[in-house]
Amino acid sequence: MIRYFPESALGQLEFDKIRDLPTEKCKSAFAREKAASLRIHTRLEYIQIELQKTSEFKTLLEQRQYFPNEENLNLAREIRLLGLSGASLSGDQFLQIRKLADALRQIFHWFDRERRLAYAGLASVIKDSYYEKAIIQYIDEILEENGQVRDKASPELADIRMSLFRKRNELRRLFDRIVSKLNKSGFVAETEEAFLNGRRVVALFAEHKRQVKGILHGESDSRRTSFIEPEETIGLNNEIFSLEHAESREVHRILRDLTNRLSVFAPLLNTYLEITGEFDFIQGKARLAVDIQGIHPNLQDGSHIHLIRAIHPLLFLYHKKSQKPTIPVNIKLDEKNRLLVISGPNAGGKTVTMKTVGLLQLMVQAGLLIPVDPGSTLGIFKQIMIHIGDTQSLEFELSTYSSHLINMKYFMEEANGRTLFFIDELGSGSDPNLGGAFAEVILQELVKKHAYGIVTTHYLNLKVMANKTPGIINGAMAFDEQSLQPLYQLVMGKPGSSYTFSIAERIGLHPDLIRNARRLVDEEHFRLDKLLNRTEQDLRNLEAKEKELQGMLKENARLKTELEKTLQKEKHQQQLQILQEQNKISAERLSYLKEMERKLKQIIFDWRKAENKQEVIKQMQALLFNQKEKPVSEKMKKKFDSKYLEVQGDIRVGSSVKMKKSHQTGTVRELRGKKAVVQVGMIPITIDLGDLVLIHEKIKPETSA
Repeated sequence: MIRYFPESALGQLEFDKIRDLPTEKCKSAFAREKAASLRIHTRLEYIQIELQKTSEFKTLLEQRQYFPNEENLNLAREIRLLGLSGASLSGDQFLQIRKLADALRQIFHWFDRERRLAYAGLASVIKDSYYEKAIIQYIDEILEENGQVRDKASPELADIRMSLFRKRNELRRLFDRIVSKLNKSGFVAETEEAFLNGRRVVALFAEHKRQVKGILHGESDSRRTSFIEPEETIGLNNEIFSLEHAESREVHRILRDLTNRLSVFAPLLNTYLEITGEFDFIQGKARLAVDIQGIHPNLQDGSHIHLIRAIHPLLFLYHKKSQKPTIPVNIKLDEKNRLLVISGPNAGGKTVTMKTVGLLQLMVQAGLLIPVDPGSTLGIFKQIMIHIGDTQSLEFELSTYSSHLINMKYFMEEANGRTLFFIDELGSGSDPNLGGAFAEVILQELVKKHAYGIVTTHYLNLKVMANKTPGIINGAMAFDEQSLQPLYQLVMGKPGSSYTFSIAERIGLHPDLIRNARRLVDEEHFRLDKLLNRTEQDLRNLEAKEKELQGMLKENARLKTELEKTLQKEKHQQQLQILQEQNKISAERLSYLKEMERKLKQIIFDWRKAENKQEVIKQMQALLFNQKEKPVSEKMKKKFDSKYLEVQGDIRVGSSVKMKKSHQTGTVRELRGKKAVVQVGMIPITIDLGDLVLIHEKIKPETSA
């Protein structure tokens, strides 16, 4: 467990308030007690698994996944009785035991193979346990759903209840006859059945009570009604009363026997109670994490703090109600810079920043998720020391500064490399020069001890010391000098100004008073504070310009991305159009080939059947040369241009000619008026003279020997 100093350290860091939050969200007594006594651990493996469980349950809550742990079962007393020899639980108590066993049945069923892998942290809660179905079986054999013992729980109970059923019916019939008779006589005050002292009685007017033989069991408050057990029913009532006692004894025996049978499962049921309580405790922590937007940070063994966009959870919840933003803090303490000295104006957020770091460190080591950026990393500390506010001791009549020095003595003696300390206003309460000197000595000693910590101060000498001492780093709380408003932002690496004179000027203090005050201040001291003031404002201006530049770079990157997407889209569109054209051409070619195939099959069929073969040949010519004219015309034209020249003149038999449309060449074999028969290869074709062009074969150039 972690050590802390002083005893009020956890309260000063407000850990007690954080501890109350999951306690309020737990349903079972086990979980509430565990949350109320939430401990801060120092073993990395334990902390890691606790954070993992909480993070996994938070995921279930955010994804609205069902987890079977809704029963609020506080059965510690019942389970303790179950293990005692001779004890007997009631039917209702057994029903609660059954609910517990059934809750574990549902939990074990929920953790199938996939969920055991996906939620390994939660699954570890049940890894050393098992589900025992005999518990529910034993209870269901004996009890009804309403907790009553079943008739068949034993043969004796079945016989007793059958006898009771018969005797009660017999009594009812007899009683009805008696009431009917007395009612006719005008003796009955109330015809509704009544029971007194476990006996069935009739309500008579008081003035007639002596006219009916029987036992007087009582009277009404007004003394107007008497309750008589008629003489005729006394025997049956006695028998029923005896049977009811026998039933009660047998039921008690059966329940005692059931208690004895289940007593062997008392340790297992106690484990079941702890498991359901543990899951209840985890869900309480997970619901808190949802409220504060907590996450599982990175952990490492050893001393280390790197918080990114960390916020104080209680401050976040407070601002959440009024819908105000909470300013995050970024801070890093490592082996190179272990001590942070924070300076700046009063009410600027120094103490809140310090408490934020301390509280988040305690929460993590207690297994609670914290509101930080996922890139944050925290180490494990074994000792927490804190000195915040006025710790004046009235008991020992010590001054504030004396008490301060006593605490600092403890810090210096007990601190080590696994210590995290917080000191608010180091050196305050004494003469500034002397207090500042002691503050330097204290810091030097803590640096030697390799302790990690945060110190707030207004002392300039500590700011100067932090700037030149290895292991110490300055930090400043940002302040808007124009509006005189704190910005609650920590700036690492530089000291802050107290803005004493700036604030005085802004609030309208007389200039003469300010000038007098400046004369009283050491000139070097004043110049340094003014330099810090100016440096901080310059830094804020640079940060604003850098932010503007970063915004412009982001906008340029966005525009570049959009342009690349547009170009890519255009390129894709062009490729798509090309493919569409290619597909269109391919489709046309395929259609053409299919049509050609169909027509050729028809021509073959006609060739076999036709007597006039010449007509079929004409069809074939038309198909081969006219239909194919468009696809081959360009190719034929190129071939023609390479071998022939078109010439002027009359077409005669024997002339070489070219067909205008198909660019085929042939020799005229016969003239028939305005038509000519042209021999193309082995096939004669009849064609109009107007569709022919006279050609001459090109003369090839002679090659030299």
